[in-house]
Amino acid sequence: MHYTDRVHAGRVLGARLEYLRGEDPVVLGLPRGGVPVAAVVAALLTAELDVVLVGKVGAPGAAELAVGAVGEGRHGSDWVEVRAEAVLALLELSWSDVADTVARVKANLADQSRRLRGGVEPHSLRGRTVVVVDDGVATGSTVEAAVRVVRGLGAERIVLAVPVAPATVVDRLTEIADDVVCPLAPDDLDSVGRWYEDFTQVDDAEVRELLSR
Repeated sequence: MHYTDRVHAGRVLGARLEYLRGEDPVVLGLPRGGVPVAAVVAALLTAELDVVLVGKVGAPGAAELAVGAVGEGRHGSDWVEVRAEAVLALLELSWSDVADTVARVKANLADQSRRLRGGVEPHSLRGRTVVVVDDGVATGSTVEAAVRVVRGLGAERIVLAVPVAPATVVDRLTEIADDVVCPLAPDDLDSVGRWYEDFTQVDDAEVRELLSR
């Protein structure tokens, strides 16, 4: 099976998430490609739509190696910091050693929030069922950070919904999310775009338009 586009992927996910309809969930899309998928899911579940903004914190001199993540809070200056304690210990680093990187990530996220939301306050997640949606997963590091951030924001139940992800990654993600919905879990992913007929890049304007509906 391949998806026609992100709207098709959202319909497939939405059908598999029908069991959440009575739980008044919040649907969060990962910008930018996850938002069109999340918008369809939210419409099918008659749920609130928002974005989840997270940034990975890389190790000094090895930015691709994540030592943690930072997520946008819900009260202006509040932030959720997720530390990969095992990685920090292995590298003999403390969180203060990456303070400059954390500050840059926070600044980037604040700018992204202004661009996408236009100053509108994000939805509260405390005590809610939250569906985290992306358009596909390769390594899983970004969605893993998103799930941990959403947990830090007080979500009671977290469902991760992605159209496609490697089978090994899905297995790992089931350990951190309360439920994982992934219709396609190939052994060989190659790339997320391979599983779509139309995988056109999503821009900020499209995300803003979807959030304003």
